Amino acid sequence: MSYQKRTALALASALAGTVVLMAAPAAHATVVDVDYQCKTPIGDKSAVSPIDIKSVKSGGGYKLTMSFQKGVSSSPVELGKGAMNPSAVIKVGGADPGQVQVSGASNSAAIPANTPIKISDLSGTYTPKKSGKVDFTAGVLTIKALGTTTTCTPSNNPGPSLQLDVTAAGNAQSAPTNDGGQLPKTGPLDSAVALGTLGGTVLLTGAAGVLWLTRRGQRAVGR
Repeated sequence: MSYQKRTALALASALAGTVVLMAAPAAHATVVDVDYQCKTPIGDKSAVSPIDIKSVKSGGGYKLTMSFQKGVSSSPVELGKGAMNPSAVIKVGGADPGQVQVSGASNSAAIPANTPIKISDLSGTYTPKKSGKVDFTAGVLTIKALGTTTTCTPSNNPGPSLQLDVTAAGNAQSAPTNDGGQLPKTGPLDSAVALGTLGGTVLLTGAAGVLWLTRRGQRAVGR
């Protein structure tokens, strides 16, 4: 194998490895016990539920899913199928503070009276406005059922259930031009990295790198 081809393959492999790392930002998740104090139509109630928050990259943002491992309230009467609708706030801290509204499906089966209400998974989309490390913490939970509203507030100052390194859209660096202006990078390397953020294109990106680099080497030899 010629020196040019060996160099092309080595560079393509390094590029593919870099793309894989960029496509999977660092994340740390943990299950956190949240002590909810609930204001219900029949008085105050309290319950502790372990909360899990997960994320999946989706376009320029992240789909967040908040899961409850235990029920947090109850009803003095049976709640028929579809009678209960939950929603919540996820607090965002760190480099891009704010909050994300999440909601879930209504109950798929009847909930007997005086039985802990199992909350379905709640989901919503977070789109970062700033790049850096951010964390996600369970906030206020709202349960609407039979024309009433129950509000459950964390009282134990829970820690984050998820931490992520995020990159805001439009933060790509640009290269200076000869006249002092700025133009976005559009070379093959940048195009490969951009395509690599789509998990399924990593191998295609590597192949493209090999072809481009090999052809460039052949042109150089022919001169």
